[in-house]
Amino acid sequence: MYIKKITLLFFFLLAIQTSLLFAQDDLLNELDHYSNKKTTGKSNKNKFELPAFKTLKIGNLQSTKIGDKGELYLIVSHRFGPLKDGLDTFLGLDQANTKIELLYSFWEGTQFSLSRESFEKTVALAVKSRFTKQSETFPFNLVGYATANINTELNNSRFSNYTLQDGDRMSYAVQLLASHRFSKRFSFEFAPTYVRENLQILEETGAANHNQFAMGFGGRLKLSKRVSLNAEYIHNFNRDKNSIFYNPYTFGVDIETGGHVFQLLFTNAQSSNEPGYISNAGGDIAFGFNIVRVF
Repeated sequence: MYIKKITLLFFFLLAIQTSLLFAQDDLLNELDHYSNKKTTGKSNKNKFELPAFKTLKIGNLQSTKIGDKGELYLIVSHRFGPLKDGLDTFLGLDQANTKIELLYSFWEGTQFSLSRESFEKTVALAVKSRFTKQSETFPFNLVGYATANINTELNNSRFSNYTLQDGDRMSYAVQLLASHRFSKRFSFEFAPTYVRENLQILEETGAANHNQFAMGFGGRLKLSKRVSLNAEYIHNFNRDKNSIFYNPYTFGVDIETGGHVFQLLFTNAQSSNEPGYISNAGGDIAFGFNIVRVF
């Protein structure tokens, strides 16, 4: 059902593209480090294409973009409550899950991050590393991503029937991110994913599925030099039929201005950490945003 929705969304994006005017100014250099490199003594065989994505995430799903060496990123993410609650919660704005993340690239093609999210008071470490870029001789950008998360919410009533040890609160995710820039306006990514959850509430998951495999899909449609529309969907192959959770999806718009990227989005997941949104999306659509600042 959700795959059909995402397919329809892409056709909708393509349809409205023709009705929009394009911006006149170029992207800021600090957000637009293109790589058109040639190896000495060789010609176009080593010419790299422009990057498929302009920021580090499509929405929740990681993109194949990596910060250049020496770049420091600050990302602030908010996910509000369900829109269906209406004016009682001001369309969910009375409720908020906040994540603050710092990323730094010590070496070219590799970045590290540290974050803290209010959803289950989760602390996460992550590394993202590039294997290769799309070029005239290879059709994909290939990037590896891995994260380790710890749930520090010790007094959550959901866990009252469990005797927990420190290792039980750990969760992990590993992804291979593969993207292709089809044109100046359209890029697509797929992301085979492995998630490990040491702790699961069986009344919620329906069965113990500690090891999960998923496939993510995401795309970017450029409307102007500063604005793009994005969409993503992740299918979890190990979700039990009695689980209360759903496969996550996100769609929204990126706006680049003044050294920032604003990602305004709608999603059915409260968490923006990989084990959280891939395994525990609640199903009710909510508004959220990411603010990305590079230094």
